[in-house]
Amino acid sequence: MESFAGLLAIGLLPGAYALGSIPFGLLIAKGFGHADIRTEGSGNIGATNVRRTAGNLAGGVTLTGDVLKGALPVWLGGMLYPIGRNGWSDLFLGLVALSALGGHLFPLFLRGRGGGKGVATAAGGLLALAPAALAVSLLAFVAAICGFNRVSAASLVTMALLPLIVWKVTDSPVLVGWASVTFVLVAWRHRYNIFRLANGTEPRIWGK
Repeated sequence: MESFAGLLAIGLLPGAYALGSIPFGLLIAKGFGHADIRTEGSGNIGATNVRRTAGNLAGGVTLTGDVLKGALPVWLGGMLYPIGRNGWSDLFLGLVALSALGGHLFPLFLRGRGGGKGVATAAGGLLALAPAALAVSLLAFVAAICGFNRVSAASLVTMALLPLIVWKVTDSPVLVGWASVTFVLVAWRHRYNIFRLANGTEPRIWGK
């Protein structure tokens, strides 16, 4: 039984990457009549660009898909090695979450290019790892949205706070490590947004 669980755990890592690689934004936008979302708006396949170019419904469905592909493999991994049981189980589940995030950022099905920004998929991983930390993070995100009026700025602020939030909620150094790596990856994918924020050209959510 232990060996079978070990084999499942090993298979879950590439499985999480493959699931994370599914370009929901690209597929859903096509379903709403857009040939290639990568040629419209910001060119990103994430929920924000899908919402701007294909409408709120398409953006909402994309967001749901991107969250679930971060959460599902971690939930499955938690059935084998429950979160919080020990440091090794936390490490394994953190790696599963990072695998799903890696798939979203560098999609297998798009030859490793044109992935999303990673916030929704990271949120899905956090939902499975520490739901209470996700609740606190969502409050921080809403506050940042109200303050900055830009999705990218709110995402970056929330992700920067994520290691602290995870530490306060879980007291797990391993999960804090996961949160820190996640922040670095998401911040790197937002590097062009950071440049636009600096020069004042980043799109606002409402108003001009």
